[in-house]
Amino acid sequence: MPSNFDHERRERPSPGNTTTTATEPHSMASLKILDAEDRQAGKFVTAMRKLYRPLGFQKGYNFPLFIIFGGAMLGFTLARFSYMNIGGDASSSYKSGSAPGEWYYARSGHYRFGITLHLVTIIPAGFLAVFQFIPVIRYKALLFHRLNGSLILLLSLLGNVGALMIARRAFGGALDVQSAVGVLAIITTTSLILAYVNIKRLQIDQHRAWMLRAWFYFGVIITTRIIMIISALIISTQKDYYSTRPCGEIAFIVSGSSDLSNQPEFFTQKYPGCVNASKNTPAIVNASMNGKAESIGVALGMSFGMALWVALFVHAVGVEIYLNATPRESERLRMVSYERQLERGFENPGSAGLVVERWGDARPWAPQVKASKK
Repeated sequence: MPSNFDHERRERPSPGNTTTTATEPHSMASLKILDAEDRQAGKFVTAMRKLYRPLGFQKGYNFPLFIIFGGAMLGFTLARFSYMNIGGDASSSYKSGSAPGEWYYARSGHYRFGITLHLVTIIPAGFLAVFQFIPVIRYKALLFHRLNGSLILLLSLLGNVGALMIARRAFGGALDVQSAVGVLAIITTTSLILAYVNIKRLQIDQHRAWMLRAWFYFGVIITTRIIMIISALIISTQKDYYSTRPCGEIAFIVSGSSDLSNQPEFFTQKYPGCVNASKNTPAIVNASMNGKAESIGVALGMSFGMALWVALFVHAVGVEIYLNATPRESERLRMVSYERQLERGFENPGSAGLVVERWGDARPWAPQVKASKK
């Protein structure tokens, strides 16, 4: 979801803005600039500005990006709110709506605790995060923005803990799934911590960058679902993809009971290796979205790890492209950081946070405002 801190233009003048003077209020100058732009723009652009400017967006490209990515996150979380009814009998509960085989492990033990912790924290966090990227809320409801941000941080970290607890069994729990979940937990946690540290140091440009990274990474699960379903449909047409599942899990999917001694006849005929076997005995299952429930579960499970890695790559590259495509916004926010850090008496204002100059060989940053005063 694209971030937009342009509401701060009304609070602090841009150092290179020649349309303002020392005696002219910057808000009035901004209004004059916007009015001039509206007169020069076409009818469509003018109409769109009337739509997105009340929300605080000042750049035309940010609003459609917010609608796409913010809308996807909002829609996904709203659709998954019913999953917080973990073990309910409703058709929309996690028990009823999850992929075949998921409930076999999630119904009890620490996996039940893990899935509960994950869903009741990360779903509300994703929903609340959308409002953090609406500029007018940051501008007119700063206290809400701060409190909401702290709550989201806590919920997200707890959600990662829950995800790690269930990774061993999620969609079959193969190593590709476990490694992807682990990497995703590490990079989202790291991004959130860096965003928090930077905002505490009033390094707003870096806070923006790391918070964008964090929520682009969290959005991986949405893209993963799309890739997973497409992949499962493709391998179903091949009819030669197989994987193993414990006999107890297959029996539970087929009959709702993992008792291998009390299964219907077609189960024993289809999986003869499970007769007189233990619940953990592996059995071969064909991956097919056109087959029985256990075959659907295997098709989704075989695709999930791959889809997670591909989606993570796409989102990681995508957010870096966006950040590198908006250097002027980053520089503007660094000037805002410089002014605020200077007011607070921070050492090395403009670079008081975790900036690249602290770790790499980048040239020391100098505020443009100094050059304009000479």
